[in-house]
Amino acid sequence: MARSFKDWWATVPEDLRKKTKGNDDWNTYKPLLNEINYVLMTFNTSGKHSMMPSHEELKQWVTNGEIDVVRMMKK
Repeated sequence: MARSFKDWWATVPEDLRKKTKGNDDWNTYKPLLNEINYVLMTFNTSGKHSMMPSHEELKQWVTNGEIDVVRMMKK
């Protein structure tokens, strides 16, 4: 069973989570894949591969709507 996005996000160090969110209000918007890619790149370049989600988990998060690929402006 793959982890949920929230379960994985809780394992990301707090300083990296804050840096990734920037000015985005994740209480209003779902996290963007691009924002999550920043965390993945940081883990990859620092050799923390075990902290990265699996391909299946990423696919599940996008497919089931836990994260957004693009931000759609609400009208």
